Amino acid sequence: MSKYKVCKRLIIALVAALPFAIGAQSSDINKNQLPEIGVVASDTLTIEKELLVGKAIMRQLRGQAPIIHDPVLNEYIQDLGNKLVIESDNAKFPFTFFTLNNPTINAFAFFGGHIGIHSGLITQADTESELASVFAHEIAHVTQRHLARSSQAQKRSAPLQIASLIGGILLAMANPEAGIAAISAGNAGAAQSRINYTRSMEQEADNIGISMLARAGFDPKGAPAFFGKLAVQARGRSNELAFLQTHPIPENRISETRARASTYGDRRIAPSLNFQLAKARIIARYEGNAQRNINYFAYQLQNQNYVLREAAMYGLALSYFDAESYASANQLLSELLANDNENLFYLDALTDVLIAQDTPDKAIELLKPIWQLKPKNKVLSLNLANAMIKNQDFAPAIQILRDILLVEPEHYLSYSLLVDAYRGTGQKREMYKANAEIYGLVLAYPQAIDELNFAYNETGEDFLEKQRIKARIEQFRSQMISLERL
Repeated sequence: MSKYKVCKRLIIALVAALPFAIGAQSSDINKNQLPEIGVVASDTLTIEKELLVGKAIMRQLRGQAPIIHDPVLNEYIQDLGNKLVIESDNAKFPFTFFTLNNPTINAFAFFGGHIGIHSGLITQADTESELASVFAHEIAHVTQRHLARSSQAQKRSAPLQIASLIGGILLAMANPEAGIAAISAGNAGAAQSRINYTRSMEQEADNIGISMLARAGFDPKGAPAFFGKLAVQARGRSNELAFLQTHPIPENRISETRARASTYGDRRIAPSLNFQLAKARIIARYEGNAQRNINYFAYQLQNQNYVLREAAMYGLALSYFDAESYASANQLLSELLANDNENLFYLDALTDVLIAQDTPDKAIELLKPIWQLKPKNKVLSLNLANAMIKNQDFAPAIQILRDILLVEPEHYLSYSLLVDAYRGTGQKREMYKANAEIYGLVLAYPQAIDELNFAYNETGEDFLEKQRIKARIEQFRSQMISLERL
């Protein structure tokens, strides 16, 4: 038996024990009434502890999974997710959406409102409603506290034991050998004993998700359309669809979601430009190679084989950039911006082109007027800070990045840019401190403490700064202990 087959079997066995695993559905569902399972699981896992566990898992994933730290894609999927969360019930905390660089189709939810998707989910969806249907399903799992309730049903008192299964499954999809090691450290017992309970959860997530889709202004038929597409693709190619390994889709589930969606009537929704741009961005930047992508998008434009022409032009521009044909990329992006001068996808890409052409000052000139109108926008702020760093305007870049971190203390990309800025200014102490925070964000506490010790050695006679660094070291040590106690 190959390692891949062993991995696949372990994944299938383990996901049956998780709330977002999908079992066969009952055909006796009343499509006008949601199942009454309830959302209370606080006797097993409080909201506060769920947040702590979710935060710990997210930090683990940053260090082990191929998370895409792309400000434009992050902004898009966060905005899309927020549109659905607003229409959800029982949202106890802010949600965090993120993308893994993986061409397979998959999505997953875990403690504390964290929802991850594979990049392939975006590229394989035909409409934004199809993509949103998967988001809505995962949001429902979180708002209904399925993972906590599943833990309660099994009388588990250690949620990180379940978290280790999630981490192992995710790693197995991204890296089978690493995943096997992670899974073997967890406890896969009693998986089948939970399957009846997870069937009810999946029915609940489907029904709540479709209702959420409708209230948020999407087409509820996006859910059965996407499930149907996966079922067709699965025939003879199931190994290529990671989503089907964790979310089996029997035929009766498709018919049930189709019946529920039909109760909302027909909806005519225009194609989403941002969805098509996100799709083109993933193809151009994270799939294939430059020449293949140039041919792909050029063919679309020549034969008018696209949903929106702007998305094909954008994809071609990114492909030219990847091929270092900066003048061609600049021409296309300038044409797009002429008709949509505040589009974040275009501004981000043109910033990269201008920096590559050794003209970061032009990027600053492009971004600054728009940023001054929208100083809280992370895409504009990060691109402007990056252009300023390349232009050796370190002080304003540092201020922009610190402002982002005041609002979002765990923003990984901001810390990465901050390290570059401090290195450029020769501020070693601040560079070590920023590096320490990056290590902390991936649970590498010993390395974080080492960086702070380097920073301490750069403080000279600054007594107050020495005390601050000592305090932060103690905080990291305390976090290590808290993690062990979860």
